[in-house]
Amino acid sequence: MDAVLNIQGLTKFYGKSRGVIDLNLTVERGEVFGYLGPNGAGKTTTIRVLLNFIRPTHGQVTIFGMNIRQKSRQVRKNIGYLPGEVRLYEKLTGAEFLQYVGHLRNGVNWQYVEELAERLQCNLSRRIRSLSHGNKKKLGLIQAFMHKPELIILDEPTAGLDPLMQQEFYRLIDESKASGCTVLLSSHNMPEVERVCDRVGLIREGRLITVENVDALKTRALRQIEIYFAASVPQESFSGMPGVRNVILENNVLRCTVTGTLDTLIKAIAQYEVVNLISHEPNLEEIFLSYYSGGENHAV
Repeated sequence: MDAVLNIQGLTKFYGKSRGVIDLNLTVERGEVFGYLGPNGAGKTTTIRVLLNFIRPTHGQVTIFGMNIRQKSRQVRKNIGYLPGEVRLYEKLTGAEFLQYVGHLRNGVNWQYVEELAERLQCNLSRRIRSLSHGNKKKLGLIQAFMHKPELIILDEPTAGLDPLMQQEFYRLIDESKASGCTVLLSSHNMPEVERVCDRVGLIREGRLITVENVDALKTRALRQIEIYFAASVPQESFSGMPGVRNVILENNVLRCTVTGTLDTLIKAIAQYEVVNLISHEPNLEEIFLSYYSGGENHAV
């Protein structure tokens, strides 16, 4: 794998207000990278710098090995972008808008555009001003994918989409990844990130606090465990076990939280007759919140 995106020492201030501080990040070719943070953490600032919409205070960004400030036009030819707030030409139809954008890109495969519209159930004959927020988002997705770019940058891509369209979007991401495309995805939808991303970066108050594989990140969260026994069991059998906390035993039901491996707990319950065991698997929402306890957020 080789780096498509390389950020070194990126810092952006808006006067005295902080955007991002000393950000270092590499995204490899063919991976789907999730960029997570609460509102104001610095995600949008980062994306705007990547696209050369705003200039950094310090640091540099290279995409496809080229400096984004020096080779902006050449770099952006091979990028698909969906902003968090989609603003389109309201008087045009969907088809007219996509044709206009396609001409700016020196032409696109219109058959592929129609295929995307069909998959996303997007009526291209309607005026944009008559479309719902979700249908405008579909148009935004089509224009981001239609020229089959090498890098796709998506800011909250499924906000406003119904569950069926979200699943179609996930298939588009899978297909793009399989073709060698790289995706940078900013999202608050944690199940979405679990579904499509290979790695995740968490940004807090303008600083990147961790970059990890999704599976590794999930191991940090506590599992909520419920064990149903056939008869009463002594609570002390489960007290003081490493990684096991908040042990509560009521009516032959043991409830506890477990960090890391379940091996110790499984061996302890094996000496009793177990009727049922329920494990509430950790999701990225729980992990995400654990990183953001305390502190105020003032990023842009």
